[in-house]
Amino acid sequence: MSRIRFATARDVFVAFPAARDDIGAEPTDEPPLAFLLSLAAGETPEDALGFFAYVLPRREVVWWACQCMRVLLPSPAAEDQAALCAAEDWAREPEEHRRRLALRLGIDGDRRSPTSWVALAAGWSGGYAAPAGHGSVAPEPHMTARAIRVAVLTALARVGARERAARLKACLDIGLPLLDNRGGAQTAS
Repeated sequence: MSRIRFATARDVFVAFPAARDDIGAEPTDEPPLAFLLSLAAGETPEDALGFFAYVLPRREVVWWACQCMRVLLPSPAAEDQAALCAAEDWAREPEEHRRRLALRLGIDGDRRSPTSWVALAAGWSGGYAAPAGHGSVAPEPHMTARAIRVAVLTALARVGARERAARLKACLDIGLPLLDNRGGAQTAS
């Protein structure tokens, strides 16, 4: 059974109008996987990474981005490691206290750091978007996807030109098994 929640790529863009700002390609009536693969083979394969952020459920997309960070940033600094681990912990066990920790680390972290954005993505996956004691504003539906897109593209930008295509492909390869249940077991470990 597919983990993709949408019948067509256009359905993704209808559900998340913000995706039009983040993905340069016009949506089609292709199945999401076919659309994603055409983006990956196109002139701007980075759009495929952005599409992943919208097409996968929040928990899976956070897990995917954490694995991409491990490929793109093999030796993260201590602060980056803490943010990344908080997001991974939430993806493994999506409990409220784990989401809150990821949110706090993302908010307090360096916004130029891709791992801060991954932590924010986990933090914005549900509940409230403000730190405890600062109101009860729910995150917009697209905030997790947008934060994931920023994280992955920011990390990819730090990779040298020679390695860029291979690392981008590695991120896509990590995500493809998540599009069906055979690869989904990895998120629960």
